[in-house]
Amino acid sequence: MEYVAVILPSLGVGALFYFAMKAIFNADKSERDALAQAEHEADASGEANT
Repeated sequence: MEYVAVILPSLGVGALFYFAMKAIFNADKSERDALAQAEHEADASGEANT
């Protein structure tokens, strides 16, 4: 049981780090997708005006 008490804090911090990094990467991916969509719409509206 003492081994579990020793390893549990490291596993907890590792899990928190994993979920934090996952959230950061998902936010970055969403931002890149939104930027690409906005650029596509801007290009499409620019072509429609000419």
